[in-house]
Amino acid sequence: MALYSLLDQLAIPYQRIDHAPVFTCEEASRLLPDLPAAKSKNLFLRDPKSERLFLVVTPEESRVDLKALATALGVKRLSFGSPERLEAVLGLTPGSVTLLAMVRDREKAVELIVDEAIWQAEQMQCHPLVNTATLIIRLDDVRRLLAHLGREANVMTLPVVAAD
Repeated sequence: MALYSLLDQLAIPYQRIDHAPVFTCEEASRLLPDLPAAKSKNLFLRDPKSERLFLVVTPEESRVDLKALATALGVKRLSFGSPERLEAVLGLTPGSVTLLAMVRDREKAVELIVDEAIWQAEQMQCHPLVNTATLIIRLDDVRRLLAHLGREANVMTLPVVAAD
């Protein structure tokens, strides 16, 4: 797989944990041991009016306030991108959305938005473009990978829905 070749080429170490397919954060939490890395949730979003696309990376337990995030990003509203659009733009299927998908965004069509809490973590858990494995990778190495790709993350404290 090209992702592993690129990680090796950049001398980016990672720990890989193989597991049954997971489609939600809850499934991943049940299947994976308590790993020493930030757990993330990844949202593939779009602005229907401008057709801007976003990959939003947030702590697993956060419920992002999409209305407030739309305002912060200067768009009218956000909705989830369809599985067809996800496949067309990033070559991914639902359940395997990951920050590492930036390696597939050759057109630079997707804006990467990362929550400050994830960005400040020492390491994070993320799928290696499939939902049958999880990588533990250092954030410094993620930043190096993004720099190699000529990509920047828009890092912010994401607005969350208040707990009930």
